[in-house]
Amino acid sequence: MAYDSEVFSAAQALIESRQNVSPRRLVEPGPTARQLDSLLRLAATAPDHGLLTPWRFIVVPAAQRARLAEVFALALIDRDPGATLVQLEAAREKAHRAPLLLVAVACLGPREPDMPPLERMVSMGAAIQNILLGSHAMGFGAGLTSGQAMASPRLHALCGLKDGEAPVCFVNIGTVSKRKPATRCRPPPSEFVSELRDDSTPDGT
Repeated sequence: MAYDSEVFSAAQALIESRQNVSPRRLVEPGPTARQLDSLLRLAATAPDHGLLTPWRFIVVPAAQRARLAEVFALALIDRDPGATLVQLEAAREKAHRAPLLLVAVACLGPREPDMPPLERMVSMGAAIQNILLGSHAMGFGAGLTSGQAMASPRLHALCGLKDGEAPVCFVNIGTVSKRKPATRCRPPPSEFVSELRDDSTPDGT
């Protein structure tokens, strides 16, 4: 495909204007079933060495949010038996925020070909980014959340995870109720790019 400045400019504008949106600021409506299918098809275009599909997504529908909320509360008690009622309610509330909630799961167990876990995580990150960019292009807001509950055996059991699978984060999508000014300072390439030279040392200096 030949370089097209208009296509690049459109892609650049989409990528640079995307913001992480807190689930607290995501309200109905969320993506329709057809829109969600389109977003997941974008995820499937992520780079995938070995064609392993080393990730999957679990949709948490409204009817199941109460179960997730209870897992959040019990996971907090497991970590802190002295958690207050206010803290437990705050933990439960996190399950009821965004209209669309996905659990992003990394599949890192034995596969053929057996690609390294880090390479699989790169593929998963690309799949998630495709969903975030697609959501933004549809006019929705989206953000990633995680926390200590991700490591809880209770969450693993709720999601029916198998050996070698790990929940990495939640993907939250919905209509933005209030946008914040874009204040994040993006680093210039000069801060994270170097060039391999004859005198380069292992630490990149």
